Amino acid sequence: MSIGFSDFFRYNLWANLRLLDACANLTDAQLDAPMTGTYGSVRHTWMHLVSSEEGYAKHGPGSALAPHLEETDIFPGFDDLRRRIEHSGNQLIAFAEQGDLSRVLHLDGGTYDATVMIVLLQAMDHGIDHRSQIATLLAQHGIEAPDIDAWAYNDAVHPGLNK
Repeated sequence: MSIGFSDFFRYNLWANLRLLDACANLTDAQLDAPMTGTYGSVRHTWMHLVSSEEGYAKHGPGSALAPHLEETDIFPGFDDLRRRIEHSGNQLIAFAEQGDLSRVLHLDGGTYDATVMIVLLQAMDHGIDHRSQIATLLAQHGIEAPDIDAWAYNDAVHPGLNK
């Protein structure tokens, strides 16, 4: 079993999809209820998370996201979000596998420089942060979020290890 940096993004994709599935049957009231201390409502946080992940992924090799989701767009529905998360998640995996993590990227129209490693670290941190906020919002509605920690991921991808 070969393990590498890209496995962090396999986890990221798995966690995004698992939590997205848990939100797919929420009512509009549950999707739109705000809470102080989080990014916003469940719906708004998903729009932000997906938009940002597409933004990080576009810096990778061979990325072709079209069109980029904007936070201000009308909510496209969970099927479209799932498709976008799968696409950007797979692009982040490929980005992490590309090898040259020290390559400098010129971001924000050339006004900010960062290495590939920093962009990928930001993508990972950003996803964890906002998934946690969505889980908190679900808890406020009395809905138990699915386990999306590393232990749950391990059990999902290596079901025979812990018999």
